[in-house]
Amino acid sequence: MKSFSQLDLDQIRVLDGGMATELERRGCDISGPLWSAHVLDSNPDKIAEVHLDYLRAGSDCISTASYQVSAMGYSELGQSPADAANALRRSVVIAETAREKYTRESDRRVFIAASLGPYGAALHNGAEFHGRYTIGADELEAFHAERLATLAETNADLVALETVPSLEEGKAIAGALAEVREISAWVSFTCRDEAQVAHGERLADCAASLDSVPQVVAIGINCTAPRLIGPLIAQARKGTAKPIFLYPNSGELWDAASRRWYGSSDAGEFATMAAVWYEAGAHAVGGCCRTGPAHIRAVREVLESTAAQRG
Repeated sequence: MKSFSQLDLDQIRVLDGGMATELERRGCDISGPLWSAHVLDSNPDKIAEVHLDYLRAGSDCISTASYQVSAMGYSELGQSPADAANALRRSVVIAETAREKYTRESDRRVFIAASLGPYGAALHNGAEFHGRYTIGADELEAFHAERLATLAETNADLVALETVPSLEEGKAIAGALAEVREISAWVSFTCRDEAQVAHGERLADCAASLDSVPQVVAIGINCTAPRLIGPLIAQARKGTAKPIFLYPNSGELWDAASRRWYGSSDAGEFATMAAVWYEAGAHAVGGCCRTGPAHIRAVREVLESTAAQRG
């Protein structure tokens, strides 16, 4: 894996979109506790297909289908820590396969970010959206360090630590990164309003806590409503000078009672908002839940249109 000093983030302006919900759209069963990670075994070619579609839509960086992979999560299914580690490695290899195929079509530089969800995702009970865990700081740091050590051995360009709900978990991630110094990463928080992360701390404080960590190359905001993103960019800027990576949800809402999404998911509207986010200081924009290749294509088009207008 490349060190933070070797990464050229100027080449990452468009991220990819949602993986799990896109796999579901394509007929994959993600209903189990490992969500999209189930597909690493059941249908890896489908994951590669999604990666390739995002690259063709204009993504500069694809994220692996490993968000839900952890030794703790795999143990619930009777699998070993070695099985979980192998799944992490396999997710990177699948992304490499898609990248290699794409480079036969285009000379655009493509990055691979190894996706890691927060501790709450491994609990698969929604805890990542409140961050109220029952483990201590040392255990939380060890949870992240174990997976980071495995990914350090892969050909991923960097790690995306995603949907982080709290200042405490952000600090635990910083501690884990200190144990695996060859890792470069962005750390992305999920937010509940225009200023606070899911657990209640200010996003500005969370960003500030990571500002002096050299391995953290960017601060992100993901799995958050698009309407909150503008004010959150300003909040993040209060805490850090690092690049800001944004990948909110589509704008749809989840109805837990009927177990369905509802509301607008228009790619054009999403791109219009993306133009505002770039103007407000976002370095890279992509999408999270319920976004797909159409959203990423629209984001790429608006970025290139803006660049052309500026000459």
